[in-house]
Amino acid sequence: MPYEPPPYLASLTLAEIAGLVAERKLPPVEGWAPQKIGDSFMRIAADGTWYHEGGPIRREAMVRAFAGLLTRDEAGQHWLVTPFEKLSIEVDDAAFVATDCARADDALAFRLNTDDLVIAGPEHPLRAAGDADNPAVYLHVRRGCEARLNRSTWTQLVDLALAEGAENNGWRIASQGAEFALLP
Repeated sequence: MPYEPPPYLASLTLAEIAGLVAERKLPPVEGWAPQKIGDSFMRIAADGTWYHEGGPIRREAMVRAFAGLLTRDEAGQHWLVTPFEKLSIEVDDAAFVATDCARADDALAFRLNTDDLVIAGPEHPLRAAGDADNPAVYLHVRRGCEARLNRSTWTQLVDLALAEGAENNGWRIASQGAEFALLP
């Protein structure tokens, strides 16, 4: 069955985005207790490219499948978790890259490089890092993993914030009742 990515983000209502988010069935990684721990020999580069043993993984479906198994522990280590194995994975910056954003009613919706949709809010906060000259904004995705907003998505977010008066409220933007800083 071929994969069909969700439609263009800006054309969706908040209800439609929420419906697409709810349709995504993720494995119950949190309930698994694998006994074998090892190394996956995988790396996620800062640009979101996944590598295995030094070569890029070119099958997008495989990347989406692995992304559904990804978690990050409190020490910051990323893991691929199955019912039988817990394998470390090297992550250069963030596990995901936010590639698009749009305002939908009172929420900010983001599309990730894996075609996942995430609605920023109390459960999925935005975090500003870096410095004033090189800001970096991250979105909590799931299980401790974050997405870094790429440059065009960060620009989209700043444009939305400016249209909403961000300069006057300290470069902040709201989504689903939560307020987030855009600068560190």
